[in-house]
Amino acid sequence: MIAKLRGIIDTIGEDSCIIDVNGVGYQVAASTKTLGKLSVGVETTLLTIMAVREDDISLFGFADVWEKEWFNTLTRVQGVGAKVCLSILSVLTPMQLSQAIGAQDKASFCRASGVGPKLAARIVTELKDKIVTVPVAVSNTQPLTSVSDSTDMGTPIVPQQTPAAGADYAKTEDVTSALLNLGYQRLEAYRAASKVVAENPDANISTLIRLALKEFISKDI
Repeated sequence: MIAKLRGIIDTIGEDSCIIDVNGVGYQVAASTKTLGKLSVGVETTLLTIMAVREDDISLFGFADVWEKEWFNTLTRVQGVGAKVCLSILSVLTPMQLSQAIGAQDKASFCRASGVGPKLAARIVTELKDKIVTVPVAVSNTQPLTSVSDSTDMGTPIVPQQTPAAGADYAKTEDVTSALLNLGYQRLEAYRAASKVVAENPDANISTLIRLALKEFISKDI
């Protein structure tokens, strides 16, 4: 099984990328959030899950161990296939997933493509008593984003997120949503939103949307 790939990013698509590993190109499906962190021509390490079926072999890539563990957890829910799972991971961070399930917030899951009210209800119900933890053996891996919290052997790692980081995630999602409503593709919208939020952490949503639109205008010139 292929658990990790390290290579040069060759191509980035709407829902997958091609990573060149010593001349062999692997197509890896990933969430918008992971794809938004990639750059063509840059060496990158992706954690992966390989799904083998009778007529298909697919690779799914993840920016960090938390996203990978959430993928494993979500796909255990009936009706949540790999495509739907990546859609959920595209709109909710691991921390937001924990919060949504803890609060039994079905509406957050309904933001993901392919998730309706019934499936959202099933997700929060089936996962309400489950805690996503990262195995100690892989907790020290540091691909695109690192897990900095250390633990004793056997103690679950709990991801930490500051209030400021949570606010940035919320702003990024709000700006991304606005750009989607204007007709932009999710990947390019998420990238532009992430950039302007990082560069202007104190700006309000209206200002951030204007700045994100300027990003697109400058590219078209």
